[in-house]
Amino acid sequence: MRYNERIREIRENHSLTQQKVADLLHLGQRTYADYESGKMRIPIDNLLILARFYNVSMDYITGASNIKAEYPKT
Repeated sequence: MRYNERIREIRENHSLTQQKVADLLHLGQRTYADYESGKMRIPIDNLLILARFYNVSMDYITGASNIKAEYPKT
């Protein structure tokens, strides 16, 4: 699964709107929609924010793994 598909899946599983996630990332809803559709690449900083927010590993959120591991504790 590609990361754009994964971030949409996770968002929908948490019953969040694109606008709510866009607000978390401090960007417009249209920009976030472009991330989910694959029209724009999401910056790594924003992927890290989403991984922390959803408490999933970067491997999972990027689609490198299908194992839903927790975000590492620091």
